[in-house]
Amino acid sequence: MFLTISTTGNPERPATDLGFLLHKHPERAQSFPTSHGTAHVLYPEASAERCTAALLLEVDPVALVRRGKGKGRGGAPDSALAQYVNDRPYAASSLLAVALAKVFKTALHGDCKAMPERAAAPLPLRIEVPALPARGGADLVRALFGPLGWSAVEAEPVALDAEFPEWGDSRYVRLVLEGELRLADALNHLYVLLPVLDDAKHYWVAPDEVDKLLRAGDGWLAGHPERKLITERYLSRRRGLAREATERLELVRLAEAEGLDVEDVDNAVDETTDTEERPVPLAQRRRDAILSALRGAGAARVLDLGCGQGQLVQALLKDPRFTEVVGVDVSVRALTVAARRLRLDRMGERQAARVTLVQGSLAYTDKRLSGYDAAVLSEVVEHLDPPRLPALEYAVFGSARPRTVLVTTPNVEYNVRWETLPAGRVRHSDHRFEWTREEFRSWAARVAEEYGYETGFTPVGPDDPEVGPPTQMAVFTRTATGDDEKNEKEGQA
Repeated sequence: MFLTISTTGNPERPATDLGFLLHKHPERAQSFPTSHGTAHVLYPEASAERCTAALLLEVDPVALVRRGKGKGRGGAPDSALAQYVNDRPYAASSLLAVALAKVFKTALHGDCKAMPERAAAPLPLRIEVPALPARGGADLVRALFGPLGWSAVEAEPVALDAEFPEWGDSRYVRLVLEGELRLADALNHLYVLLPVLDDAKHYWVAPDEVDKLLRAGDGWLAGHPERKLITERYLSRRRGLAREATERLELVRLAEAEGLDVEDVDNAVDETTDTEERPVPLAQRRRDAILSALRGAGAARVLDLGCGQGQLVQALLKDPRFTEVVGVDVSVRALTVAARRLRLDRMGERQAARVTLVQGSLAYTDKRLSGYDAAVLSEVVEHLDPPRLPALEYAVFGSARPRTVLVTTPNVEYNVRWETLPAGRVRHSDHRFEWTREEFRSWAARVAEEYGYETGFTPVGPDDPEVGPPTQMAVFTRTATGDDEKNEKEGQA
């Protein structure tokens, strides 16, 4: 995968200033690791009259298969053998766009402390991409780059086989762009339009891709005649994201037409007088309380015991301070749903290394669960028959023994505040019991004393002065005395 950026100059304004703008010295060949291989930057020519910087992306086919898994993240979507036979090592695509953003990040933003005036001024540029996938042909290439200020857009179709011209052209073109543009603008054109022309991305398109698109398209995308096509293809035709991007781009276009800031156009709601707030769901309040307690405890490696469909695991992964998250559940079906929710098959390597889903019963000791900073039992204990609670207590507090244990459970006293809950009924048909505040505190105190922990209690949700909060949470903190007692018992055994 290869592209070159060339410019011309003179002794007063030498072409080698390109090295300052790209933050890559012309006399050095540099290499940068990427998630799919290695990117190399080198200068085939560097003189005052002419300077050319080349970006070569050397794709690792093994990494491509491991990360792609044949589901569109590196393999051609129209081939059953995509993970083994594809054009990704050779044809410019989103792989090259990501490498471009990583290697030339500062130049992409238009920053250059050494030569700010050069970064802000147009340069005579020539950009060549020898093999560019173009779903839509050469005409679409010209339609996309033509309105962006390039004086010349050459898109020469590449023959399927030069020896057999009757076979016709392939879907690839040789792209040459020439014109006087700011370097940052040229790089942003490539960053957006390379994956658009390929009509595929090698990674999962998350909501933050909308921000990336608008940031890279600032100043040109809102008024582009092919804005709809660019938006849909860049966001992998995810309708919700494309709709959000289109609405935000329309605001930008209107603001530019009126000579106003976007904030001045998007002012239909007066936030100073609109005080109505939607109630926060209890499940969200519970997760927020758990996350706050884990941060307060300084936990990095966390067990979610009885993780269910993975909502808490997902919330934990959003915070980088939680370096390892293990979700445990007895239900294989629940773990399957959790894996789908987390998109484990599309998750990047670094993120995937932080999470593990494990099938197991909390009624039995499990050596895999030892050595963690914290464990969470969120809405779990009430699903066990009371005679099985001692087994869970020993498995968690006696065997796994994390430094911190968080337990949340319904407060049965609050049930009278649920208008739709009949009197005497528990909140869920699978609940074996629901404790009062006094019962929960008594249970927590007994467990803490038996296994060497201290306890604190936190209300979750609105704390009613008569019946308390809807959810009650106990925070168990392991004590040094408890560790000494445990070691003494093990020595006697």
